[in-house]
Amino acid sequence: MSNSKLKAGEVAGTYHVVEPLTEADIINLAKGFARRKLARGCKITQPSQAFEHLRLLLQDYEHEVFSVLFLDTQHRVIRFEEMFRGTIDTSSVYPREVLKAALTYNAAAVILVHNHPSGDPEPSDSDKRITQRLKEALGMMDIRVIDHVVVGSEGYTSFAETGYL
Repeated sequence: MSNSKLKAGEVAGTYHVVEPLTEADIINLAKGFARRKLARGCKITQPSQAFEHLRLLLQDYEHEVFSVLFLDTQHRVIRFEEMFRGTIDTSSVYPREVLKAALTYNAAAVILVHNHPSGDPEPSDSDKRITQRLKEALGMMDIRVIDHVVVGSEGYTSFAETGYL
């Protein structure tokens, strides 16, 4: 669906609907806006800025998806990448591949994010273990793990906010 069904409003960030929209159209538009908020060069001054966008992009998957938001030294987005796909309740995450991507993008920091298809964003023990392994691996190259966010239809959990990180 294109943005032809919308027309920019007079105030920045506002739009007028010029054609009827389906629920699917609205969801696709929202995901497009979320991707733009996480586009290259956008500055993330607080991880909470990214939470709702990440939630919107990942909450509807029927399988786990582990993604990384790569940031520069000023916490501007370099790239948002879905790195690993799993099953309904687990995803294999390989620290070597995350480190390799972070070095390729010359990232100074990362925000880790994955979804829980069950809807419950409570981190598992496995989530906590992989976060620690990633923090250690990336830390050896002076790449900071700012947060790990678990998203679900019931909300999100921030490792930084809850003290897990």
